[in-house]
Amino acid sequence: MKAIAIQRYGGPEVVEFLELPDPKLDPDAVLVRVKAAGLNPADRHIREGTADAVLEVRFPLVLGWDVAGVVERVGPAVTEYQVGDKVIGYVHKDWVQNGTFAELVACPVRTLARKPASLDWAQAGGLPLAGLTAYQGLHRALAVKPGETVLIHAAAGGVGSMATQIAVALGARVIGTASEHNHGYLRSLGAEPVAYGEGLADRVRELAPQGVDAAFDLVGGSALEVSRELVADPERIASVVDTAVVDHGGRYVWARPDPAGLAALGDLADSGRLTVNVAATFPLAQAASAQELLAERRTRGKIVLTVD
Repeated sequence: MKAIAIQRYGGPEVVEFLELPDPKLDPDAVLVRVKAAGLNPADRHIREGTADAVLEVRFPLVLGWDVAGVVERVGPAVTEYQVGDKVIGYVHKDWVQNGTFAELVACPVRTLARKPASLDWAQAGGLPLAGLTAYQGLHRALAVKPGETVLIHAAAGGVGSMATQIAVALGARVIGTASEHNHGYLRSLGAEPVAYGEGLADRVRELAPQGVDAAFDLVGGSALEVSRELVADPERIASVVDTAVVDHGGRYVWARPDPAGLAALGDLADSGRLTVNVAATFPLAQAASAQELLAERRTRGKIVLTVD
């Protein structure tokens, strides 16, 4: 099979388009022929080696955790899926080596759910990790309830835009930080936008004089300080980027494979309450260019690799 892999850490230049053996299939896994696979900031950290201290990594390393595709073969212990089923997955295994930027990927059933019918392949491929990060942050870490006010930092980004839609679907009021040119986009998602930067806490208090019930940090650094000013209960602050949140009584969010969560995201999509904004697509062979675009950190939606 053809795959996007690295054999050493580095910049986008270390990304190679290789011919590799087809993956072996565990008894409780399915072999998926990949249609699309979303890029995530975690892919850059793995490629550069900054995640080496916390993740078991083996080379050659096929990048990617998101997948959308069609089941080609099932392991003998699998009853949940059949050949031909359309699936999505956050394929996070016990070590990092056999990722999803490939023509074929072996996926444990604990990482999969059925593809939402309303999403095309590119949208479906961009949903799993960003969607689960948002879903688990709001449901598990923050336990957002109807009528509460939630501050989402970087609300127009890949995770932030999904968190905004999920929070709105939960019945929460959302105040989202973003640059001025993304304010119209946030309003279209149901959020009240505020510009980030110096004076952010004051701008939020203009909208919510008593502060907010919860804050979801997708930026780190000063965003945590602002959250602590605005949230009375430190346990109602969660971050996906800064583990320092734990030192102040908050929650650090690391997305876990979760079939039920993926299914819930699919239900939201099929009911029209969640959409995936795809900023750009690249064929598998141009993954290095996709990595370069990801490194710029300027795209509003997801960057997705497509596989013919």
